Amino acid sequence: MFKCEQVEGTFTMGFNILRTTSTPLCSSKSKPIFSTLLQPLPSLSTIFPTKPITPTLVISVSSIHRPKRGFRGGIVAMAAPGSLHKSEEEWYAILSPEQFRILRQKGTEFPGTGEYDKFFGEGVYKCSGCGTPLYKSTTKFNSGCGWPAFYEGLPGAINRNPDPDGMRTEITCAACGGHLGHVFKGEGFPTPTDERHCVNSISLKFVPAN
Repeated sequence: MFKCEQVEGTFTMGFNILRTTSTPLCSSKSKPIFSTLLQPLPSLSTIFPTKPITPTLVISVSSIHRPKRGFRGGIVAMAAPGSLHKSEEEWYAILSPEQFRILRQKGTEFPGTGEYDKFFGEGVYKCSGCGTPLYKSTTKFNSGCGWPAFYEGLPGAINRNPDPDGMRTEITCAACGGHLGHVFKGEGFPTPTDERHCVNSISLKFVPAN
């Protein structure tokens, strides 16, 4: 406790404090100022209540490692839902290098070099990748373009997808997704559909009629 003594005009408490009121600072009717000043301060947790921090794990998609294919060529044909599914490793094992380049990597053979460009035997043309029938020989015609031309495929056998640049429409085997070539319309050929399926010979396998 502090010892307070009143001296005329001042209080003596080890040092002098000017008297500003008529009531002594240590009056029994008033709460001692120094005892109030010396009370302990409230803790920070009382002033700023804290909440439990739940750790959050943030994963950046760009940082996830994605395995790369071991084949050259950035575009790979995709099979349609419910079709024959093989990995690119399996296709690479069963196809010739040229078949793989065209069927799976969407390549193109040189014009006028294909086996079936000027061929007009009677039978059925199948996908050289999976053996699915694609065209009847009766729909083949001589377009003079340098690749086998058909005016229509067998029902449900051919899928059509616009090229990324929107300039042409790609045609693929609906069963395995193998690249066949492109389809063009409105060229004026005297055919029932006015369409030309321009197909790589390497994508086809001809089976003669019985």
